[in-house]
Amino acid sequence: MRIAQVAPLYESVPPKYYGGTERVVSNLTEELVRRGHEVTLFASGDSETAARLVAATPRSLRLDKSCIDSVAHHILLIEQVAQRAREFDVIHYHIDYLHFPLSRCRPHPHVTTLHGRLDLPDLGPLYDEFCDMPVVSISNSQREPLPQANWQATVYHGLPPDLLTFHPERGKYLAFVGRISPEKGADRAIEIAERVGMPLKVAAKVDNADKEYFDREVKPLFKSSIVEFIGEISDAEKDEFLGNAHALLFPIGWPEPFGLVMIEAMACGTPVIAFRQGSVDEVMEEGRSGFVVSGIDEAVDAVARAATLDRADCRAVFERRFTAERMATDYLQVYQDVIAKRRRHARAPAA
Repeated sequence: MRIAQVAPLYESVPPKYYGGTERVVSNLTEELVRRGHEVTLFASGDSETAARLVAATPRSLRLDKSCIDSVAHHILLIEQVAQRAREFDVIHYHIDYLHFPLSRCRPHPHVTTLHGRLDLPDLGPLYDEFCDMPVVSISNSQREPLPQANWQATVYHGLPPDLLTFHPERGKYLAFVGRISPEKGADRAIEIAERVGMPLKVAAKVDNADKEYFDREVKPLFKSSIVEFIGEISDAEKDEFLGNAHALLFPIGWPEPFGLVMIEAMACGTPVIAFRQGSVDEVMEEGRSGFVVSGIDEAVDAVARAATLDRADCRAVFERRFTAERMATDYLQVYQDVIAKRRRHARAPAA
């Protein structure tokens, strides 16, 4: 199958540090190439892939200090894809709704995975209008605000099974990975660690948009003797960081669409203690991959209970549900479905 993958340009594919969407695009692209499909990746020029790379920008926009208007680069990206659309059996977009007006006017089969939160009031009217655009959710809970969207499937994220290794021995610190923002809950992770008296290592980025929050609300908490702020870490560093932890804390306060770090921890055999928000109940297996809690008090209790879990069970959940192979199989079925629907539409007599 000739497949185009269209990635956002903010980060490289895969990202050098933080970047969930681009990491998923990379995992999917490489697995499709491994299976023998002819894949073209539209992404930033500093991306690394076994697919054919079409560089829409010389480098990822986050690293390009000259970039002021990121939308301009994505409009050019969409035009690049449109000009080459006849080369592909299906086009898989990962750039939200930016291409919808153009894709509605073109006959090529396409599908869009929506990677972000969908509970924003601005999105309702947009999906009322573009209810014909085929889209994929990354969890069932992500769909809830937009029942009118043209949902094709829910496809959970997946990782290469050898990307992160199983660590059978439990560590002596708690881990927090992600981004410093109110919804991610680094301050709650610190409170949990302080209440149980266990060291906490924080590997997180600070976006410019969250710099004021970080300086005002979170940075003062790092004065605690049990908290170590590491900053952003790469994939290569995640293996040791997550694998040597007692548990991963995921104390979110927003409707998380998926939560890639949860399955990264599972791949290492590290239990997850996650707040019951968004996709968490779908991704987690209570008592096997960790515990789903409703607040800080329950999280504190779960830290001790995490020592009773079999880390091999945690890894087994990952291998059964969250590999790149399973993700690619699911998407190939979606591709076949949208191609078949497009063909039936093309054969249908005009009204």
